[in-house]
Amino acid sequence: MIDRHMRDLRFDRRLQRRRGWISAQEYEEAAQGLPDVATKGELVTDEEEASSEPAAEATPPAPELSQGF
Repeated sequence: MIDRHMRDLRFDRRLQRRRGWISAQEYEEAAQGLPDVATKGELVTDEEEASSEPAAEATPPAPELSQGF
């Protein structure tokens, strides 16, 4: 289980800049091996976003927090 976790961490974006962590060649080989999931995406336009947002008046106001401790 730890081996699988460390294998997955090798390609973590936050760790790629560490010296000696992963070579550019290893990264490219791993990236080429990933499946193409572009067909799973859905294009959202600004018009669709505006129509799907709830009306502002339907949202109740946030409760006021007391200042006492």
